[in-house]
Amino acid sequence: MAASPHSPNSTFRRLRGQHSPAEFAALVRRAAKEIGETVSCDARYIGRVESGEIRCPNYAYERVFLHMFPGRALADLGFSPRESVRGRSAQRLSLSVPTHRSPSSAKESDVLRRAFMAGGSATVAAATLSLTLLGDTRRLPSRAGESEAAAVEDAVRQIRLLDDRHGADALYRRAAEPLRTAYALLDAGATRQSTEDRLHSGAGELAVSVGWLAHDSGRFDDARSHYAEALATARVARDAGLEAHAFSNMAFLARDCGRSREAVRAAQAGRRAARSLGSPRLLSLLALREAGGWAGLGDRRACEEALTRAHTEFSRGEADADPEWMSFFGQAELESLEARCWSALGEHGRAARHARRAADLQDPHFARNVALYTAELAGDLARAGAPDEAAWAGGRVLDLLAEVQSTRVRSMLSDTAAALVPHQRSPRVGTFLTRHATA
Repeated sequence: MAASPHSPNSTFRRLRGQHSPAEFAALVRRAAKEIGETVSCDARYIGRVESGEIRCPNYAYERVFLHMFPGRALADLGFSPRESVRGRSAQRLSLSVPTHRSPSSAKESDVLRRAFMAGGSATVAAATLSLTLLGDTRRLPSRAGESEAAAVEDAVRQIRLLDDRHGADALYRRAAEPLRTAYALLDAGATRQSTEDRLHSGAGELAVSVGWLAHDSGRFDDARSHYAEALATARVARDAGLEAHAFSNMAFLARDCGRSREAVRAAQAGRRAARSLGSPRLLSLLALREAGGWAGLGDRRACEEALTRAHTEFSRGEADADPEWMSFFGQAELESLEARCWSALGEHGRAARHARRAADLQDPHFARNVALYTAELAGDLARAGAPDEAAWAGGRVLDLLAEVQSTRVRSMLSDTAAALVPHQRSPRVGTFLTRHATA
């Protein structure tokens, strides 16, 4: 029987069996990959399902759950019919709560949600994002409630989903409006303290996500501003997890801007914030951010020490306390970040080996990361004296850029093309340079 609005979903809890929420969330993510779907499932999401807070999953989770439990319907998993919760879902997706809703508006929201989860080109995805997430601050409630807090959290997940598939360029400006609405909700206040805490966390995570879109699309000043906003929100709310996330991204941005010592200090500040959170994977990522800063400073010894810490923490495995936003951080990302360290230290052959492992390990469904890791590989091969291999990798990136819009990836590929010009008499290099010039 489907769970009522406020009753626990005991059916889903039984299906989880002896697995911990974190272990079961990992199984959900693995099942999603098997069918080419993307979900950012973590222990908190499983808890929301089992508590009855999530009465019916979105379409992505529905496909995953039905794949995990073949032959069953959503009702057999303890969920309510979608029609009975459609109004609430549409409110969440709009980041506002209209006073009156017509049947046609409910139908339109459902169509938009379907289109959003179906993906498509980056341009279509960005347009859908603006339609489903654009908030009207003139229609905000006097005090924010649970549905508004959930809307902000959903906006973060949806932006991350689109970024994974398509890159940041087409999304950044579309995502700025939901961010303004989130902070307007926060300023309006909440009906209870727990809701206000969720709003602080959600608005801060949304600021980090929008900052990342700016970062990846080459708008470094905008990214710096959004990350600072997230950090200020974390400090006000005393949210150590959000603070660590903001510092992690600030360290990454500083490295990309050539401010290597700032990258080291931001990563170290993130590590201090993360110490009490119980997430070795988060500590591993922050150690990699620090290693990147040391590599930029040319301090090989400090870089190697940070890399050792990163591998040690990573080997401890996943934990219940791992933040949801870290779903991107697996072995492939670790290899990629280490590759950048060796590249900065001038060891391009060693960097290429790590970049190749990153590209091989990355799930093809995450097109943006596949393009990024392969672009790194192309650049390292070009500088390691393997121009034909570099041209082959560069050609793969050009194929992926039909789907991915990322200024960062295009900039990396341009640098590779420039490094390959002296080898343009090679047929493979020549073909790549011609393709790149006309892309």
